[in-house]
Amino acid sequence: MKRILAGLFLLLWSSLVGCSTTVSSAPDAVRIRWARDPENLDPLIVKTSGALEVISLLHCSLLQPSEAKGEYVPWLAQDFPQVTRIGDSLMQVTYQVRPEATWDNGKPILASDVVFTLKVMHCAGLPTELDQARFGFVRDILPDANDPRRFSLLCRGQSIDFVRSSGDFSILPEYALDPEATLRAIPVAAMGKPLPVVQAFAQRYLAGDFARHPERVPGSGPYQLENWQPGRQLTLTRKPTWWADRISSPPPQLWAYPHRINYQIIPEAATAVLALRRGDIDLYPLIPATEFARLQQSPSDRERLQFLTADSYECLTANFNMRNSLLQDQLTRQALSYLFNVPALIKASQLGHAYPSVGLISPSVKQYYNDSLPLPTHSPDQAVRLLQQAGWQRQPDRSWVKPSASGTKQPLRLSISYRAGEPSFETTALQFQAAAATIGIPIDLRPTEASLLSQQVLQGKVQILLRNMHGQPFAYDFTPILHSQSTDLYNASGFGTPSSDRLIEDIAQENSPQRKAQLLRKFQRLIYEERPLTVLYFLQYRIAAARRLGKVPVSGLMPGYVVTSIRLDSVAN
Repeated sequence: MKRILAGLFLLLWSSLVGCSTTVSSAPDAVRIRWARDPENLDPLIVKTSGALEVISLLHCSLLQPSEAKGEYVPWLAQDFPQVTRIGDSLMQVTYQVRPEATWDNGKPILASDVVFTLKVMHCAGLPTELDQARFGFVRDILPDANDPRRFSLLCRGQSIDFVRSSGDFSILPEYALDPEATLRAIPVAAMGKPLPVVQAFAQRYLAGDFARHPERVPGSGPYQLENWQPGRQLTLTRKPTWWADRISSPPPQLWAYPHRINYQIIPEAATAVLALRRGDIDLYPLIPATEFARLQQSPSDRERLQFLTADSYECLTANFNMRNSLLQDQLTRQALSYLFNVPALIKASQLGHAYPSVGLISPSVKQYYNDSLPLPTHSPDQAVRLLQQAGWQRQPDRSWVKPSASGTKQPLRLSISYRAGEPSFETTALQFQAAAATIGIPIDLRPTEASLLSQQVLQGKVQILLRNMHGQPFAYDFTPILHSQSTDLYNASGFGTPSSDRLIEDIAQENSPQRKAQLLRKFQRLIYEERPLTVLYFLQYRIAAARRLGKVPVSGLMPGYVVTSIRLDSVAN
């Protein structure tokens, strides 16, 4: 689930970097281009894809999604959990922590650390609303009295998707964050109450400023933070001794080959390409399609670079703020969707290397994709007809107005907001603005710095929002992004009705593939008709990498590559 959500968050463009300082040119370092700073490295408050990538190297979860396996695989857990169904509405999900798993100080990772983590996720006074929405199905945790590494999660519902999600959160060390064990006597269910002990812990946690000082939270992952210069670079080094090193023939999820991983923040694509060509960086993920094609045409670049692609589960979406009076009518939202020219956008910004979709399920997931719905089409004429059906009246000057309840006429003028500096967003916004102008709708473009844009979304000040959403084919829980109980930042459209909430909950809880397919097709039709958002296309990940890295494993899961599996030729030989 944390990989599903990362693409929902708005990323920061640094204003500092026109060119980047190369921090490490050591032969044991993998140097990766980032477009923006990760902002926040608190393992419970992940807001950017870069932050998620780093957190996954510093901290381990019980389970980890594996595209190769097509399933979640054990990470901290010794095996996939055992499931015991209780009646027809509850289940007990039992985990065993690997016997080798320890913290950096040698202490074993125990069930008490998992209990502590769940309590922190539900702690009143901490900004963990997303965690609470994602893991609200966990009712309680039951440690095994005879085995400190064994525990069971008591869960509402009996869905295999809940079983998968139940192991997808970073486990935190109780000894470091609550050395006096002040929370042990507080049940998980009581952590949301303003109890003095809970409030005192929340204050201590916030005072730790883990967002900027992740080194203050010891992790169970293979890497540790060496250096972080916000807006410039971030370097991780492999721990000299990591608990998984004691496992003979470890599975791929426990590989950690690079000795050092250096992320260099270079906002400008042209500058990043120059750094790649002169050998200052080794790996350029999500490289623009035009630059990718240009490098492939150069014999000298082909000699020293490798070019890799993978169909992703990441899509570009336009989100309509339904709380805004101009966008409350579904016919209006449908009309605006007809102004996006998806084939032209795919050709212009992706050189054809993307694919349209009717909704949030990738067309590659044929079992669940609703192919009975028509793909998005560009039709200003249809937009005009729908606007008229919605009650908008065209004026002699071609503008649109709608009579309000107070007797005044409300003009149709909108703004489209997006993260500044992202070429695909800019191309989409400009095309939408031009198409809207042909039928008399003025559109204001609002490219915005990422952290400010996040604030505007939270405050409900954004009308139409362009953003990427990430997914994966293993579990389907749309609660964080389209449930009425989700926070404004994640459910940017403000969508949610009792019936849609029930449908989302039913999807998450359904085990039968046939029934889940029916529910997901119904969900896609609902979103298609209501249009809280429209999916423009799914991306193809493009990666240019130095040949010195050897084989770079690519993935349709974010970030598009598996850095821990990279074995540098110079090191391997």
